[in-house]
Amino acid sequence: MKLRKHILIIRLSSMGDVAMVSPVLKELLENNKNYKISLLTNFQFFPFFRAFNGVNLIPFDKKKQHKGLLGMFRLFKEIKKLDLDYVVDLHEVLRTNFLKAVLKVPFYQIDKGRDEKQNLVSGKIFAPLKSTHQRYRDVFEKIGISIKPLSKTQIHRVDISDLKLIPKNNKLLIGIAPFAAHKGKEYPIAQMEEVIKEINKDFNVILFGGGKKEEFILDDLAGKHSNVINIANKFSLDQEMDVISNLSIMLSMDSANGHIAALMGIKVLTIWGVTHPFAGFSPYGQTDKNNILVNRLQFPKIPTSIYGEKFPNGYEKAISSISPKEIISKLRTLV
Repeated sequence: MKLRKHILIIRLSSMGDVAMVSPVLKELLENNKNYKISLLTNFQFFPFFRAFNGVNLIPFDKKKQHKGLLGMFRLFKEIKKLDLDYVVDLHEVLRTNFLKAVLKVPFYQIDKGRDEKQNLVSGKIFAPLKSTHQRYRDVFEKIGISIKPLSKTQIHRVDISDLKLIPKNNKLLIGIAPFAAHKGKEYPIAQMEEVIKEINKDFNVILFGGGKKEEFILDDLAGKHSNVINIANKFSLDQEMDVISNLSIMLSMDSANGHIAALMGIKVLTIWGVTHPFAGFSPYGQTDKNNILVNRLQFPKIPTSIYGEKFPNGYEKAISSISPKEIISKLRTLV
């Protein structure tokens, strides 16, 4: 007889959604020691789970090893060897539905609330929906595992004195991640520069981003202002997380960097454009006061979509209606 039940948790892309699994996994392990946990996710996201020594991380490689139908059969054979008792699918896509069909294991899947979210973006309702973190918890409830939010997320600051780019003065560090997957939820760089010009007087500003285009923009920004450092594409994800653990606050769009900071226990100030926290994607453990929202009297159709990829004419400028002064004031209040 097994001493511990073995659960396989599945959550593939995207980065932000995978990062949101980490605090829920911490909640699970905090009060449920009698389970063995394996986690199937993209290899590049393994650092999100570096605090969990007992968790078996299984790399998903959709470009090579697990590409196409043949790749999925290969993955099936890998998983079959694990001697599982349950599968918890926090993704519910074509690939995971394939595994549900072929694995002879009790298989529990997330309820993404698609109808509720459609009603939210269509304007039929305007009320907070269940958070993604709670939707993750609910899947475990189907097995009979009760998971409760942690009363407080601990910050484990990592020594970053050996990272050469990080300033060695006594000023506090503020992180800024100005980019997002879609323009409808990305604060204009020119306005963000106004924020930086004001706060870099009192703080060191660390800029986060990814991709060559973002790196070029942030390098230019950092080059024009003192106490501003761009680490986009300069460090590994592990090192970026080390830096984040030393921030006083992260200023982020509705994007992955906010979720990464939250899983590290760092306070996050989120700027929302055509998306809205009512859809359930707020960073873990953050209160409503940590949100800056577009005025819905001026832009009543917000949220125009769940992920920010769709918006009517004129709404591309919605996020720019938030003034740099409002952001600066909120930052100073929260810090």
